[in-house]
Amino acid sequence: MEYGLWYPKGNDLVIQAYTDAYWAGSVNDRKSTSGASFYLGGCLVSWLSKKKPSISLSIAEEEYIVTTTCCT
Repeated sequence: MEYGLWYPKGNDLVIQAYTDAYWAGSVNDRKSTSGASFYLGGCLVSWLSKKKPSISLSIAEEEYIVTTTCCT
Protein backbone atom coordinates (compact mmCIF):
# COMPACT_ATOMS: atom_id res chain seq x y z
CA MET A 1 0.00 0.00 0.00
CA GLU A 2 2.94 2.34 0.56
CA TYR A 3 4.44 1.83 -2.90
CA GLY A 4 3.07 2.91 -6.25
CA LEU A 5 3.82 4.22 -9.71
CA TRP A 6 3.74 7.88 -10.62
CA TYR A 7 2.78 8.99 -14.12
CA PRO A 8 3.19 12.62 -15.19
CA LYS A 9 -0.06 14.44 -15.99
CA GLY A 10 -0.76 14.98 -19.67
CA ASN A 11 1.27 12.05 -21.02
CA ASP A 12 -0.41 9.51 -23.23
CA LEU A 13 -0.26 6.10 -21.62
CA VAL A 14 1.33 4.30 -24.56
CA ILE A 15 2.86 0.88 -23.92
CA GLN A 16 6.32 0.42 -25.44
CA ALA A 17 8.46 -2.71 -25.33
CA TYR A 18 12.10 -3.13 -26.31
CA THR A 19 13.84 -6.48 -26.71
CA ASP A 20 17.33 -7.69 -27.42
CA ALA A 21 19.10 -11.02 -27.59
CA TYR A 22 22.71 -12.04 -27.07
CA TRP A 23 22.97 -15.07 -29.35
CA ALA A 24 25.09 -17.98 -28.09
CA GLY A 25 26.55 -15.72 -25.44
CA SER A 26 27.51 -18.42 -22.97
CA VAL A 27 30.86 -19.97 -23.91
CA ASN A 28 30.15 -23.14 -21.92
CA ASP A 29 26.79 -24.18 -23.37
CA ARG A 30 26.18 -21.75 -26.31
CA LYS A 31 22.81 -20.69 -24.89
CA SER A 32 21.48 -17.21 -25.58
CA THR A 33 20.52 -14.48 -23.15
CA SER A 34 17.54 -12.26 -23.84
CA GLY A 35 16.24 -9.11 -22.29
CA ALA A 36 13.27 -6.79 -22.51
CA SER A 37 12.04 -3.57 -20.97
CA PHE A 38 8.47 -2.30 -20.84
CA TYR A 39 7.42 1.33 -20.60
CA LEU A 40 4.01 2.82 -19.89
CA GLY A 41 3.76 6.50 -20.74
CA GLY A 42 7.53 6.83 -20.83
CA CYS A 43 7.97 5.28 -17.35
CA LEU A 44 9.73 1.95 -16.92
CA VAL A 45 7.28 -0.51 -15.34
CA SER A 46 8.97 -3.88 -15.91
CA TRP A 47 12.13 -5.49 -17.25
CA LEU A 48 13.57 -8.96 -17.64
CA SER A 49 16.80 -10.72 -18.46
CA LYS A 50 16.85 -14.47 -18.92
CA LYS A 51 19.16 -17.20 -20.14
CA LYS A 52 17.28 -19.39 -22.61
CA PRO A 53 16.82 -23.11 -21.84
CA SER A 54 17.36 -24.10 -25.50
CA ILE A 55 19.97 -23.40 -28.18
CA SER A 56 19.02 -21.32 -31.22
CA LEU A 57 20.53 -22.01 -34.63
CA SER A 58 20.73 -18.38 -35.75
CA ILE A 59 20.45 -14.82 -34.48
CA ALA A 60 17.26 -14.37 -36.54
CA GLU A 61 15.66 -17.34 -34.77
CA GLU A 62 16.73 -15.98 -31.40
CA GLU A 63 15.34 -12.49 -32.12
CA TYR A 64 12.03 -14.07 -33.20
CA ILE A 65 11.87 -16.10 -29.97
CA VAL A 66 12.63 -13.05 -27.83
CA THR A 67 10.00 -10.92 -29.59
CA THR A 68 7.40 -13.66 -29.24
CA THR A 69 8.22 -14.05 -25.55
CA CYS A 70 7.91 -10.28 -25.06
CA CYS A 71 4.47 -10.21 -26.70
CA THR A 72 3.14 -12.98 -24.51
